[in-house]
Amino acid sequence: MNTSLFPNQELFSTLAGTNIYILNGEYWRLITPIFIHVAFAHVLFNSFSLILFGPALERALGKGLFIIAYIGSGIGANIATLMIKPPYYTHIGASGAIFGLFGIYLAVLLFNKHAMPFYGKQVILPIVAISVIMTFFSPNVNIIGHLFGLASGFIIGRIILQFKSIHFH
Repeated sequence: MNTSLFPNQELFSTLAGTNIYILNGEYWRLITPIFIHVAFAHVLFNSFSLILFGPALERALGKGLFIIAYIGSGIGANIATLMIKPPYYTHIGASGAIFGLFGIYLAVLLFNKHAMPFYGKQVILPIVAISVIMTFFSPNVNIIGHLFGLASGFIIGRIILQFKSIHFH
């Protein structure tokens, strides 16, 4: 049974983040994997995470900065994957960007403690911890992408906080 969301394999193989192709100059593959998924469960989980954690952060950052932070986190995860994984490793999915959102929340909690209400802290910290732990127990997960997406988001969040005051309502 084919569970691919891309019935046209050529389109999928053109957009997936295959390290050897990136190394050979196909740099769009650092961005496009953020937007493609193989199976319905994969896209469902990432969409669910984005729906839960994206809106409050988007309101706090503004739409443009949120998009830049989201894509920047995904690119950071994909660059780390390129640097650490073997040349023929192929990766797809928004998980690095989703973990980047978690990283931004962590930066806010660490560097701007009063920006987030107490109940927000009670929700985000356990979700981040569980997500990181589950990364190591889930099959076919790009662990590098998750961890470096989190780190990229944290760094992006820290930079944003240097220039913008963030408050959650």
